[in-house]
Amino acid sequence: MSAQRSADPWRDTDVIDARAPRFNQAVVGIVALAGVVLGWPVLWALMGLQLLLGLTLGRRFCLTCVAYFTLIQPRLGEGELEDSRPPRLANMMGAAFLLGAGAAWWLGAPVVGTVLGAIVAALALLAAVSGFCTGCEIYRLGARLRGISPQRHGRIEPADLGAPLSGRTFVEFTHPLCGECRTWEQRLAGEPDPLVKVDVRERPDLARKYGIAVVPTVLAVGPDGTVVARLAP
Repeated sequence: MSAQRSADPWRDTDVIDARAPRFNQAVVGIVALAGVVLGWPVLWALMGLQLLLGLTLGRRFCLTCVAYFTLIQPRLGEGELEDSRPPRLANMMGAAFLLGAGAAWWLGAPVVGTVLGAIVAALALLAAVSGFCTGCEIYRLGARLRGISPQRHGRIEPADLGAPLSGRTFVEFTHPLCGECRTWEQRLAGEPDPLVKVDVRERPDLARKYGIAVVPTVLAVGPDGTVVARLAP
């Protein structure tokens, strides 16, 4: 019997079941490793093209996505939902490295191709086994570096929050299907300071204005809107 989903995998593409990228990484890692061990650069090229198709045409053209959401998720149930942008960057990096590995091999540089394929295999299998996704962490680091820019998060206009601020206030940029957002909300519920939530699905204008590159983004602001602390990411 299929488990109930809170996010449609084909329409709610701004979030993703956290187990789906790990399944994808396992497949990518195995294929990349097979290319290294067997000396078959065609495996890198095919896997890279498959990642590229999913990135450009959508999840329905991503074989690992179709396999996970039609065969695995209905049996295991929906896992925790997360922002889909970090794993998307990881897929972009994987596609670039795999296509580069195949091209290097066929251009007469098999050592370069093998090294690139081995890098993908190692990082993808690490992500599948441990959950540590290098591409995702690079995305989050970039989001954090952009977010701490004074032009981005130095101050939140109180008028944008729809209410005057008194004392310290927590501001969370959230998404209705974000599991980690709910975790933060439970954590902040025990704090004496109020929490104001900004739904990036309903207010994409504010997400663009303040450069929100990942959810949840949680800030502590003073009564004039000045950001005094950044809690997440």
